[in-house]
Amino acid sequence: MLSDTDRATYEWQLDVPGFGEAGQAKLRSSTALVSRIGGLGGPLAMSLAAAGFGKIVLVHRGDLREDDLNRQTLMARGWIGRSRVECAAETLRRFKPEIEVEAVDANFAEENAAGLVAGADIVFDCAPLFEERFLMNRECVRAAKPLIDCSMYAMEGQVIPILPGRTPCLACIYPEAPPHWRRRFPVIGAVSALVAQIGALEGIKQVAGFGEVAFGQLIAVDAATMRFDKIRLAPRRADCDICGDPAP
Repeated sequence: MLSDTDRATYEWQLDVPGFGEAGQAKLRSSTALVSRIGGLGGPLAMSLAAAGFGKIVLVHRGDLREDDLNRQTLMARGWIGRSRVECAAETLRRFKPEIEVEAVDANFAEENAAGLVAGADIVFDCAPLFEERFLMNRECVRAAKPLIDCSMYAMEGQVIPILPGRTPCLACIYPEAPPHWRRRFPVIGAVSALVAQIGALEGIKQVAGFGEVAFGQLIAVDAATMRFDKIRLAPRRADCDICGDPAP
């Protein structure tokens, strides 16, 4: 049940058709995991906190640099040289003290992927490297956890909501990492934040149980022309190494 404080905080949100107190209670009882919390994951995590998730787990290794500050809006200049994930967690705690925030100063790797996913109800993938994205995808499929995959490059972005067993997983769509993909790429903070809000909304709808989540589709954004498209993906591949049907 919602408290009087909840009702006061989310008064306007509770009026959203199909959402109401039932949706708000589902958010409050849910844990969201966000990896990473840079130009995409930071704005996404802030929107999840504002929406009322009960717990948010932030996963990101490394210290804040000067060149992070054009897009990483949970950060502060005074934190340069210190842990990015701790800075992000502190920002969320100041914004919403009643929400539990866990900071993990590490990136997804073989030794921690299963444990991180096991503790979440939904995973938001904002990692720039396919190695990490594939790990999140694999563990979400194994644990039957919804995954919202978010990415961007320059003025373009995409969001892929994945529901194991029902939709193609990331490995169905990308059997191998694209050969041209690299760690450093052009970013305007407003573009990464735009893509982040689409990802946050897809996850909020999935957890709260209202609206229509774009499962089985890729949401594409071209910020240069302000064009938005939903592209129907091919069905889940029966021979996929991650989510395919087991051999008879």
